[in-house]
Amino acid sequence: MSRILSAVAWPYANGPRHIGHVAGFGVPSDVFSRYMRMAGHDVLMVSGTDEHGTPILVEAEKQGTTPQALADTYNRVIVEDLAALGLTYDLFTRTTTRNHYAVVQEMFRTVHKNGYMVEKTTMGAISPSTGRTLPDRYIEGTCPICGYDGARGDQCDNCGNQLDPIDLINPRSRVNGEAPKFVESTHFFLDLPAFANALEIWLRGRKDWRPNVLNFSLNLIDDMRPRAMTRDIDWGIPVPLAGWEENPNKRLYVWFDAVIGYLSASVEWARRSGDDDAWRQWWNDPAALSYYFMGKDNITFHSQIWPAELLAYDGKGARGGTPGVFGDLQLPTEVVSSEFLTMEGKKFASSRGIVIYVRDMLARYQPDALRYFISVAGPENQDADFTWADFLRRTNDELVAGWGNLVNRTASMIHKNFGEIPAAGELHEVDAAMLRQSSESFAKVGELIGTHRHRAGIDAAMRLVQDANRYVSETEPWKLTGDRERLGTVLNTAAQVVSDANTLLAPFLPHSAQKVHETLGGTGVFAPQPRIDEVTDLDDDSRHYPVITGDYRDVPAWASARLVPGTPVAKPTPVFTKLDDSIVEEELERYQAR
Repeated sequence: MSRILSAVAWPYANGPRHIGHVAGFGVPSDVFSRYMRMAGHDVLMVSGTDEHGTPILVEAEKQGTTPQALADTYNRVIVEDLAALGLTYDLFTRTTTRNHYAVVQEMFRTVHKNGYMVEKTTMGAISPSTGRTLPDRYIEGTCPICGYDGARGDQCDNCGNQLDPIDLINPRSRVNGEAPKFVESTHFFLDLPAFANALEIWLRGRKDWRPNVLNFSLNLIDDMRPRAMTRDIDWGIPVPLAGWEENPNKRLYVWFDAVIGYLSASVEWARRSGDDDAWRQWWNDPAALSYYFMGKDNITFHSQIWPAELLAYDGKGARGGTPGVFGDLQLPTEVVSSEFLTMEGKKFASSRGIVIYVRDMLARYQPDALRYFISVAGPENQDADFTWADFLRRTNDELVAGWGNLVNRTASMIHKNFGEIPAAGELHEVDAAMLRQSSESFAKVGELIGTHRHRAGIDAAMRLVQDANRYVSETEPWKLTGDRERLGTVLNTAAQVVSDANTLLAPFLPHSAQKVHETLGGTGVFAPQPRIDEVTDLDDDSRHYPVITGDYRDVPAWASARLVPGTPVAKPTPVFTKLDDSIVEEELERYQAR
């Protein structure tokens, strides 16, 4: 058994999340975590809403509310949506908790004490019309290195190079399109060059990362420069140093604060569990494994900046140093980044109505239909496109007519002919071959999920479903009513394969997995679901907020579980809802009307 940390990207709380977001961080992390629990590992899955930074201020002003009120609103929306999708967080919290503030400030103080926070005066961008600081990612322009028009102020997605906003050619604000004004300002910079050697050694030791992620990360080493870790802004975590802490207009950079959330959420989880130090088993133990899930636009922060911050805290940069109270913190085992999901050939853009919000999707369709599409056709290692026609086809042809049909026809024949799981008689070679294939699928599908090849994993599981449907068609149990023993053997075999396939598909399709389990006469929880708890801030009794949590220990083993003859089987109801062809035009019209 291994301890597995599933560190899931923190959705930003300036609005509801769309299906492109959960395709990148949500469903892949949950499939992996569910599988790892079933395989016997001790998983800690954490995340929360990211609630600081300029975009929150901009949206709050637009809506005529306060930043905290805006964050409160969208924190709850996001919590409800992710829980409805079935994402099994041990703790999904937020970055405005007092616990998070304390953890972030401890990280900053120790990194500063170890000599890796360098104070320097630089040119910062402000909006001429509002006087508000413009963060790097809110400035766009032409890349001075490759000429790409659309580079951001912190990096160019086209060539991968790190940039400063002032380097951009024809910079413009993404808020209102105006040219930013650059003024002098003093900030703390994380001395990234002091970790270039350590990061290169670490990255070159990564052998199993997705090639696109590893190559992108290695390319970053060639252009390492100090990175600002404070901002001129009044919404965020105060800089915990004398002369800075009292300044209402200096705050820690939201991305310094956000990535530390993985640690602070683990600490909060431990404190709420009754064992304040329980988090250390995932963070201080070199044998523990940690996997970070996100979209490709966040690779820089997870394969360069966050590892550098961990090395700085541990005192393992060029200047040395000693760890703080959190002890020696371990570097990520793997950064698992997905590519982008587009919609009908266009990039998601909430402001232009090119968006499908998770909440809207789940209001009209089954959560497992969305989870299936993301798993089988999502942006795992290349950009992918969501179309309503493809969603309809995959739901009806693969879920309804494939998997749902196998479950329904098997359970219907068992109910009609026996009313219970029948005993098997002597196996024919066709039965034995089907059962061997079913049993052998566990190693194959498990290896694929465990190495983040989820598309290949669900394809392999669905291949078993196809072969099982073929087995039923070829053995023709409806013609065996005069041979009860042979009929019982065929239906026992079919039921066993359905049970096995359900286990294989449970990480991908947990809602339907529970129903299939019950269809075959199973009782109890088969695929645990998260719950939403209303909690009080551990360090401020006046603050209350919802968290996603749950008890996921009681899960089936990742292995074939033999069905018990005599288990009652009732008349089944359909597992999946068939979609009418009209939904394609309806959804396209709904999208175009926005």
